[in-house]
Amino acid sequence: MPLDSLDRSTPAFFRQGLSSTLKLILLGALSIGLMFADHRLQMSQPIRAALSMALMPLQWASLLPGRLVDATGQYFQGVESAQDAQLKYQALTISQAQRLQRVEQLEAENTLLRELLSLQAQHPTNSKVCEILYGVQDPYSEKLIINKGSLAGLQAGSAVIDAQGVVGQVTRTYPMRSEVTLLIDRSQHISIMNARTGVRYVAQGLPNSMGGALELQYVPTNADDQKDDLLVTSGIDGVFPAGLHVGRISMVDRKVNSSFARVLAYPASERKGRHVLVISPASKEARS
Repeated sequence: MPLDSLDRSTPAFFRQGLSSTLKLILLGALSIGLMFADHRLQMSQPIRAALSMALMPLQWASLLPGRLVDATGQYFQGVESAQDAQLKYQALTISQAQRLQRVEQLEAENTLLRELLSLQAQHPTNSKVCEILYGVQDPYSEKLIINKGSLAGLQAGSAVIDAQGVVGQVTRTYPMRSEVTLLIDRSQHISIMNARTGVRYVAQGLPNSMGGALELQYVPTNADDQKDDLLVTSGIDGVFPAGLHVGRISMVDRKVNSSFARVLAYPASERKGRHVLVISPASKEARS
């Protein structure tokens, strides 16, 4: 190859432009100029707005998992808070219902006590208000135990009444307790009078009839006794004062082949309260 055909220019590897220091100075000046122009003229604001709009879906997608986690946690926290609030509300409702029941019970007891006190005012010297402690668990008798006995002046044979009428009779006394046999006990007999007709009878307890009833003894078939007639104490037995409510006639069965009618009555006393009034026998009061 002829020598004059060779390329004698400097290779690109050995070519050098501006020095690195000069490039740094120029680029630094350009950066300062651009920053100054952007600060003064807001040249990059449209570019930033466009980039912000373009990157918004990406930002929303990147934040979505965290938001879902937060929303799930808030949901379960809200469910737990709602359950706790429901339990507290139920407990409060039950507590308020119990308080309301106690208030209603106290109001009923106060009403019955007022009625007993009004009855006691009619027998100021020979009556005492007593509390029912419990009922005797005996399938063959109907009895109660009250909280006063012989030390309080109670004596066997005393009448026991409540606001509705006759409950029974004191049949046994102890120093601090007394036993009351209910009017519906089979061993109990009481002299009564039909308040409408004025006819007197003797009633016996029937514990197994109508949940506890009274049967009038030896009632003639032609007697003028009707359903719902009021029966009161006659006072001639010397035990119960006259005029106390005993019950109302619930059934009159006049049989053709019998000389006596079968007359049943339900007792006036329902023993709703915890207190009763004990009245000393009328005969002993008269002797005193």
